[in-house]
Amino acid sequence: MTETPWALVTGASSGLGSEFALQLARRGHSVVLVGRDKERLELVAQSLAPLGVNTEVMVADLHRPPAVARVATRLTSTTKPVRVLVNNAGYGIHGSLATSDLVEERDHLAIHVSVPLELTKAALPGMLERGEGRIIVVSSVAGYLARGTYSAHKAWGLSLARSLNALHRQEGVHVSAVAPGFTRTEFHQRMRMRVDGFPSAMWLRAEKVVKDAIKAVESGRSVVVPSTRYQMLVGLSKLLPDRSHQWGA
Repeated sequence: MTETPWALVTGASSGLGSEFALQLARRGHSVVLVGRDKERLELVAQSLAPLGVNTEVMVADLHRPPAVARVATRLTSTTKPVRVLVNNAGYGIHGSLATSDLVEERDHLAIHVSVPLELTKAALPGMLERGEGRIIVVSSVAGYLARGTYSAHKAWGLSLARSLNALHRQEGVHVSAVAPGFTRTEFHQRMRMRVDGFPSAMWLRAEKVVKDAIKAVESGRSVVVPSTRYQMLVGLSKLLPDRSHQWGA
């Protein structure tokens, strides 16, 4: 099989992660699929086979530093260099900081901040040396709100993308954060969060979120908020006091 550019996607077994893998493969990228569930990762790999790209399944629990180090090592490969890194792995937790479990909060911080930081740091030198690369950080409209530690972590992703994109875009390395609202994936089910009362018109499709994210990073935009309705809500949030921030995803 002819060698193609490589992409690496964390949280690739379902939802936005598997959709990123699919759309990047359609664009001619071979894909490293990173996640905890080997069986589901292999199913994603099988679904990409008809597209004629290579795949690698990398089973890794990104809460564990040795696993993160293995993924980081793959990002530094010079024989199969990674052109696109998608920092997608993530989840939400319940409760306020005053009442939540400390270990759970540490894991939550790691998956949204420490892991993307380490993987981005691993990928950047090679991309800069080659003069070309793309890094996507999956953030959320929650990053514009005041909704606990999840919002704080997602705001970090927005800030990181703006900073790195401004610093490295002229060197050929684009960094973008995508900030979707409610998206039809397994995210809320895994939180056991009831969302049946949320208006159907506010739900986004994973296909659109990923399409907008890839378009943004290729064009050199630092942040994209998919859909006009969420762009309007983000704008409104900047005018409202923090205590009124009761929407978001």
